[in-house]
Amino acid sequence: MKKVKFRHPGSKALYITLCVGILAVGIASVAGYRAAVNSITDGLITQQDEADIPDIDYSAVDAVLDGIQKDEADALGNAAVEPPSDTPAPNTPTDEAIVDITDELEALYYEQAIMMPVNGEIVNAYSDGELVKSSGGVWRTHDGIDIAADEGSSVKAMTSGTVTQVYDDPLWGTCVVVDHGNTMSGYYFGLSAAPAVAEGQAVNAGDVIGSVGNTADIESDLGSHIHFALKYQNQWIDPIGYIEPMK
Repeated sequence: MKKVKFRHPGSKALYITLCVGILAVGIASVAGYRAAVNSITDGLITQQDEADIPDIDYSAVDAVLDGIQKDEADALGNAAVEPPSDTPAPNTPTDEAIVDITDELEALYYEQAIMMPVNGEIVNAYSDGELVKSSGGVWRTHDGIDIAADEGSSVKAMTSGTVTQVYDDPLWGTCVVVDHGNTMSGYYFGLSAAPAVAEGQAVNAGDVIGSVGNTADIESDLGSHIHFALKYQNQWIDPIGYIEPMK
């Protein structure tokens, strides 16, 4: 720093006085600036607190919590105090209702089910209009299927329907014809004598209509079996092709 030289005797005192005055003004300015900044900051904080933070009504919150706790206590208390009741809760099915529903579903099933009249090996297939040689040496179409089964085995209705014919035929033995609806008729041939149904009787799928016999002379070489055939719209169709896809 360069040293200042004073040529007049009073110059030094004047210089000192001037410096002291400038310093005093600077200190005062700084103090005033800080006071102003602090005042403004305090004002902003106060305004923000008043504007952004609302007063909370804690009494309302306490009332809600007390109500929830009271409801829970009442529920637990009632569950502990109430004796068991034999009366079922609303919409709870009773044993009788369950049995009724089961019976209804079973009845519906046997009205719509489709099944083979007996379980056994197919010993002669549907010929689909082609001539085949019968046991008597006669060439003829085989318009149904032959299902092997023990003599006396139950023969069941393929599906629901109405018995339209019960008769004895010289070639096919004891025969039962059932109208299964929708232009479908079932032919159950080779039954034992005295079938279990009569003409005009309604049957469901699985109802016993007779038993396996050996009365069909035209197929006597096959052993005990039934000849089962279907007509749809008065035309012979393959029973296997109709029943199997339904399973």
